Amino acid sequence: MKKILVSECLYGGRHVRYDGAGAACTDGIFLKWKAEGRLVPVCPEVCGGLPVPREPAQRRDGRVVTERGRDVTAQFRKGAEEALRLAKEHSVVCAIMKEGSPSCGVHAIYDGSFTGKKTAGEGLATQLLRGAGHTVFSESEIAAAKRAIDDD
Repeated sequence: MKKILVSECLYGGRHVRYDGAGAACTDGIFLKWKAEGRLVPVCPEVCGGLPVPREPAQRRDGRVVTERGRDVTAQFRKGAEEALRLAKEHSVVCAIMKEGSPSCGVHAIYDGSFTGKKTAGEGLATQLLRGAGHTVFSESEIAAAKRAIDDD
């Protein structure tokens, strides 16, 4: 069975987002994969040692900083490395990650100003996964992920 790494906030169940809120994906294909046991959930931020809830963080000048200026890059890197380890351990065929996140953003992330503005870019975990050759989709690209998996 082909496995897929997913942001744990999309997987649902345990709330891991910075604000403690849920963001579970309700797409029918995603839910089918979940029921089949194909999904491997990971929250890089929690794996990196950050609590829930936690202060918002954004990428800025190659670092990840909180709204109050605390540098949490080391925690984000540690979590990204755990995501990559899980991807390898489970021989995932791709990943579906949460858009906008400083860990998991696929196409866009918040710009580091904490004003709600986004910019083109990717989160640290996505960057590491792609660097290791994994294809990464956002939660809005599940149909594309399905096509890629079916063609694999």
